[in-house]
Order: sequence, then C-alpha cells, then structure tokens
Amino acid sequence: MAVLAAGALLLAAGCSSQGSAESSAGRGASSPAHSPSASPRKSASPSPSVSRPPADQPPAKGSAKVVSTLTDGLKSPWGLAALPGGDLLVGSRDKGTITRIDAETGKKKLLGTVPGVAPAGEGGLLGLAVSPDFGSDHLVYAYFTTASDNRIARMIYDENGSPGQLLGAPDTILRGIPKGQIHNGGRIAFGPDHMLYAGTGETGDDGRAQDKESLAGKILRMTPDGEPLHGNPEADSVVYSYGHRNVQGLAWDAEKRLWASEFGQDTWDELNLIEPGGNYGWPDVEGTAHKEGFRDPVAQWKTSEASPSGVAYVRGSIWMAGLRGERLWRIPLSREDGAAKEPLADPQAFLEGEYGRLRTVLAAGGDKLWLVTSETDGRGTPKPGDDRILLVQVR
Repeated sequence: MAVLAAGALLLAAGCSSQGSAESSAGRGASSPAHSPSASPRKSASPSPSVSRPPADQPPAKGSAKVVSTLTDGLKSPWGLAALPGGDLLVGSRDKGTITRIDAETGKKKLLGTVPGVAPAGEGGLLGLAVSPDFGSDHLVYAYFTTASDNRIARMIYDENGSPGQLLGAPDTILRGIPKGQIHNGGRIAFGPDHMLYAGTGETGDDGRAQDKESLAGKILRMTPDGEPLHGNPEADSVVYSYGHRNVQGLAWDAEKRLWASEFGQDTWDELNLIEPGGNYGWPDVEGTAHKEGFRDPVAQWKTSEASPSGVAYVRGSIWMAGLRGERLWRIPLSREDGAAKEPLADPQAFLEGEYGRLRTVLAAGGDKLWLVTSETDGRGTPKPGDDRILLVQVR
C-alpha cells in the first residue's frame, strides 16, 4: 500500500520492460514514491482566475463500478472520441477502420477505412479526435502510421454518404513524425484553447526525445490546420514539451492544466503535469530524479502495475487505463488555491484483472466514463466478446 510522503501522497506502480512498454507479463506489489512536480510556469493555455474551494475536492478514497457493456466484438480498438450528440467513434488500430457506436444501444455503424494506414507492431490507426466545430465543419482527426511515418490527418464525416464510405479523403495536416515497431505515441485531443495536442513516442531511439528538432518523444501543440501557434516555446515549432519516452494519454483538469501518461522502461511509469517547454527527462532520467533541468512526474508506478494508456479527468480525479497492469487507476487531485500539482491521496486501483488490458478512457458526462479494453491487440488473451467498451460509474 502507498504511504504518506512529505505531505504528498503518491503511489508507485508500472509499465513495461524488455524495450516495449506494452508487455502483458507479470504483476508486482505497489511501492511508495515521492514525486513533487517542478515549479509551475505560466501556461500558454487559458486558465481561470478563480479556483474552486477546497470543499470541492474529491474524496481521498473513490470507487469505480462497471454499470454496463455498451458494445463488444471490437478488434484492436485504440482511439475513441465522442460526437456532439454523445455517440462514440472508435478506431481499429490494425484494420484502419472507424466505427460509430450508438451511445444508447451500442449499435455499430462502419464509417469507413482510413487510406494509407500501415499497421505493424504498435503502429496503425491510433488516436481520434472530433473537431470542436464539428457541427459546422464535420471534421474527424486521426493519428496513424503509414509506410513512411506517423501523421495526423482530418476527414469530413458525411452522414449522408454510402454505408462504409462516410469518410472523405484524408487531408494531412502534419506529417514526418518518426515511426517504429514500438513507441509511436498516437494520442490526440483538442484542448480548452481549441488547439490540437498530440503525444508522440521516441520509436525506441532514445536520442530523439531530447532532440528538439525531432517530432518524436514529444507533446505537440498546433492549430487545427497543423501549424505552430503563439504561445508555443518556439514560434516556428509545434513542439510543446520534450524528453518523453512514449506519451499515451492526454487530459485537462478543471483548472485547464494538461496531464499526460507515459511509458517508462524498466523502473517507472509516469503521470506528468505538462508545462510548455518542459523537459521530462527521457532518456537521462526515468521517474523522480530531483535533477536540475528536468521535470519530475507527479505520480509514478512500477512497470508491473501500469503500462499507462489513456487518461481522463472526471469528478476531481485523473483516471488512467493500464495495459500490462490490467487495472484502472484513480489519482485524486488536490484543489487548494487553484493548485492541482500533486495527488490529494494515494492513487487507487480498480477492476484489477477483471477485463484484461485497458487501453482508452474517456469522460462520459457526470460521474461516468467510457473504458475500452485491449485484449485483441496481439498482447492480450482474448475471451469471447473481446474487445469491449464499458460504461463505468466513478467517485
């Protein structure tokens, strides 16, 4: 069990070993770790001037209960995005398809196949995002691996098109993100500033993470057209933060602060509070190092208990899906004087081993979240009905 440490309650758990952070072997016991975040810097994203009172903090202990299975029979699901009406779009990493899921009935509707997807290893059709202006532009964004690179493209979703052909031709907005058999990153999301963020991996080439000229091992921030913008650390670059091994989850809290989950190697997986221009250490450090020039994680886990993937912010906590760890982590955030820089209490694990590998988590409104399993990705042990989208009630 995790314990108090210097006023910040942190838990340690885990991600992977042997090069790939998605290994499904083994589980370990949790260990305490103290990971204070680095001193905050002014964010380029807008921040509210008034914070919520401490009474609005989440409870130290929470809960998570699966209330229903929305749909099943999905193959290698990875990206998940919600349409304005609540229905979901889910992408198949290995098939390169995007399917619409009715949020009430779970009925599936194939939108189409994304041209140019070349699945291999951990690459393929990865993150999905819906334009903030979807009502007028009908754009769906996708991060995917091609024969030559990882790239981000957008497609018009034409609801009046022919079945299976509802997606327009991809319009590539950013190309040249390095690809590899492992660590392709892939999570994309629009932030509170309506800008597009993307998490990338270093593809197994450690040096790329510290190279600011490379798009690998970074968090990127760009306009919806894929261009750099005012507020980025470098005016002519989409690089927002660097020194990442393989970013897998992106989420913003109520203070509009950006949080990211990241694979470690043999020691620590991480949850990081992202600041523009921040260096998060890989490959020079892994986990908390208290080393000048590098930002420490806010929480870290042994590599047997996490292999973190998607993250979401619901009811005052970050919720993080675990692949190798086969569990859902809850990290309650403190809320004093607008700060959300360290957990309020020990992270808690839920659903351990009940549904296998967990890939993606998405806020579903109120006290609910969507949770996508990942047993058919080549590293799980699929059971009849895998993979699934679960509706989870949390506190």
